[in-house]
Amino acid sequence: MFLPSAFASNASAEIVVFTTGRPMSAKSIRIEGDLATLYLREGGEVTFKASLIARVDPDEVPYPDPAAEVAAVAPAAAPAIPSVPLVSEDVLAKRPYANLISAAAKNQGVDLRLVHAVIEVESNYEARARSSKGARGLMQLMPSTARQYGVRNSYDPRTNREAGTRHLKDLMSRLELPLALAAYNSGEGTVQRFGGIPPFAETRSYVTRILQKVGR
Repeated sequence: MFLPSAFASNASAEIVVFTTGRPMSAKSIRIEGDLATLYLREGGEVTFKASLIARVDPDEVPYPDPAAEVAAVAPAAAPAIPSVPLVSEDVLAKRPYANLISAAAKNQGVDLRLVHAVIEVESNYEARARSSKGARGLMQLMPSTARQYGVRNSYDPRTNREAGTRHLKDLMSRLELPLALAAYNSGEGTVQRFGGIPPFAETRSYVTRILQKVGR
């Protein structure tokens, strides 16, 4: 693994190239022991194993410093972002496939609101939904996941929500909820490789949206 001499200290901007070949622009990066922490341009940070990085190149593309812009425009502290109001159980009971979802949640011992949140974010309750990667149905089962749980027709709402809920429960039995959700979105192997929530915007947004919906 190639690491430049400046790699161990923060820099103004970096292009991090992972061993998979995927590049990622970050505001700065810090290495401590065998862990790397990326400080993201949009705010926040993500930590993972340093061995996943192939190299770090300087990012020569200029970008504004959000903190500096906020300080210049509004010196006062920004107001806290309000939490997302929880949907009432009465509203959940009126949503599509509510009885099937309730039965699956009860059978698997998974929070009903969590199952609804995953379905809403995954497919918005569209039983015939299909992603560009081949995920299908209400809970967007990948073909390998469908085979794992013996699902022959991923578009069938009954078998799809039962297998999806079982899969979610299995992940939660091994991982904390945020990591389990990240694994549901990007695969458990990806979470293991990064040693946490992967530094992918889609996965980070996915986890945040669901946690907001369940009030976590």
